Amino acid sequence: MQPESMCLIFNPVAGQGNPEQDLAIIRSILEPAIALNVQMTTPEVSAAELAREAIQLGVTALIASGGDGTISAVADALIGKNIPLGIISRGTANGFANALGLPIAIAPACESILAGHTRVVDAAICNGLPMLLLAGIGFEAETVKNAGREAKNWLGMLAYVAAGIDQLGKMQQFDAEIETEDKIITVTAAALTIANAAPPTSILAQGVAGVIFDDGLLDLTIVSTKSKTTAIAASFELLTSALNGEAVNRPDIGYLRAKSFKINTNPPQNVVLDGEIIGHTPIEVECIPNGLIIFTPQTEPTQLEEKLEGLPNLIVTLKENK
Repeated sequence: MQPESMCLIFNPVAGQGNPEQDLAIIRSILEPAIALNVQMTTPEVSAAELAREAIQLGVTALIASGGDGTISAVADALIGKNIPLGIISRGTANGFANALGLPIAIAPACESILAGHTRVVDAAICNGLPMLLLAGIGFEAETVKNAGREAKNWLGMLAYVAAGIDQLGKMQQFDAEIETEDKIITVTAAALTIANAAPPTSILAQGVAGVIFDDGLLDLTIVSTKSKTTAIAASFELLTSALNGEAVNRPDIGYLRAKSFKINTNPPQNVVLDGEIIGHTPIEVECIPNGLIIFTPQTEPTQLEEKLEGLPNLIVTLKENK
């Protein structure tokens, strides 16, 4: 069923494209089909504020267009509400869209929203802030910190690669206490990554061989490499894990799944949340199962539907063996 009205929250400074052209394309596809209310973020008015105002006015669906930070801010207003979120990615990494298999190009993303298919996915809260993708401590946080806005404008994803290569030579270990709902462990690590959802390119989140974004759990990958050489080897195996779906088997990589995590470190470490530095440890992260409704290219069958689809073949097999 097509929502009666949609509010588009558009970040004009996201990504490397021409925002005026991007918005014109979006309008040309969406406005002939739906009542579209366009709201622009500014340095004074955030995406989260615009989303809350739209909900108060009774909008039946929200669309976020920008980078992962914009999408996360809009999602914050929708967690736990029966209002679907459309995503038109225009950022540098577009991690959330990639993690969920959503279209990245503007036109297919708009068409997917108009198709009206939705899927329920998990969300999370980190230190009171929304978390759609992941929170990184240590190596990943330092890499994002070093990939400044100017570098991202010029180089796009290569800015992260360049910052990551530079950070390999400066990588330092730290002590961490990790608390879940049923245990407390202590580790020495170079990177800790807690993921709700993660694309294969977020290699430091791949110790569990693929993050499941609708299982009601968070995935923690622990990387405790000591040198640049072992860090490169570990990164390669984590990338391989993401591509072939097999968990990493290395003594310097561990992983946990839990509903929530509390992490403290010595010394304090920078924390990156969905691509933005938010401060230092300690952090508390909690999964919110089925927290968001997302427009998707097509509906995914439930486990029950998959079993029902298999019944005709099962009946035929039983008759043949009778």
